[in-house]
Amino acid sequence: MSSIDLKATQAPHILVLGVGGTIAGIASEPDNNPLQYRAGQVGVEDLLKQVQAVIPSELKLVSVQLANIDSRNLSESLLTQIGNSIKASLDDIAVQGIVITHGTDTIEETGLFLQATCGKAAEKLGKRVVLTGAMLPSNAPGADGPNNLLGAIRWASTPLENCPGGVYAVFSGKVCMAKDLAKRHSTALNAPLMDSPASPIGLINPSWLFGVKAVEAVWSEDLPIPQEGEWPWVEILMSHAGARAETIAHWGGSGISGLVLAGTGMGGLHEAWKTPLVEVASKGIALIRTSRTGSGITDSDTPEKDLSGCMAAGSISAPRARIALQLALNAAKQANLVGKPLTWQDFFARIADLPEIR
Repeated sequence: MSSIDLKATQAPHILVLGVGGTIAGIASEPDNNPLQYRAGQVGVEDLLKQVQAVIPSELKLVSVQLANIDSRNLSESLLTQIGNSIKASLDDIAVQGIVITHGTDTIEETGLFLQATCGKAAEKLGKRVVLTGAMLPSNAPGADGPNNLLGAIRWASTPLENCPGGVYAVFSGKVCMAKDLAKRHSTALNAPLMDSPASPIGLINPSWLFGVKAVEAVWSEDLPIPQEGEWPWVEILMSHAGARAETIAHWGGSGISGLVLAGTGMGGLHEAWKTPLVEVASKGIALIRTSRTGSGITDSDTPEKDLSGCMAAGSISAPRARIALQLALNAAKQANLVGKPLTWQDFFARIADLPEIR
């Protein structure tokens, strides 16, 4: 909806980008049924008015409305806009940090996307990009959005000696790396960080900080942001009782670029899929195997040897693995255009093999 005017303000400030979500939602009967609401109804400028009274007067905030959507409708073109806006804003010397208000339904995809495309830039420039949102709409009793927004602004402006620049998320008074976001409950207020390695904002956990630094030491180069309309087509399929070979055969003939296979347990795939997956891989369709459980590790060749052309996703969930595969396919295409013989597997491994924070 909006592009960022880098000349809009030259005074040092925290940039707050609005994308929509429950934090910007309105319930029609907030006292009786706060979970029946429309997301993306309140502008980011109005969200900031809710917390302005407790923001230090010396901290300047500038807001830009990029979109105002229900995050279940997040599109690849919007991800491109968000990524390009973040890149441009990181390069603006007046921007000290960036906060993004986002819906929680797809926030883990955006978190992985921003780490993979902007993480090294944020670290090098010594700035924090912070995702936040809410589980209750803005007019609900006890709405969690204002506190989450305050926490995100606080973290974006916290001195770097406490923790390096990078891409983070803040919910319920805790901070995690955005790549570790995982919404694992439909209604709990801490759902986006329920299973994520995190630390209290005011008292940084040393082991968590060690993990953050380990990840940033390994993450050496950001992947390119796909242009709008050029995102590779990747879908997610879940292995289940009664899975059919025809499902794989259908997608194999669709012109798709890749499939993320959410297997059972440790990432096991139904026997009916094995033969058609060999056929799909022979066509050059990229395959990633992860677990439908939503947590834990999917190791290579476990519980059995991986099919040729299929990679295990490590600790990456299926939604994040899809974004990672799209970025890897796009990066390999760009590398080949300039004569670098790198494969999508090379780029995917950079994301999947990052140190796990405990």
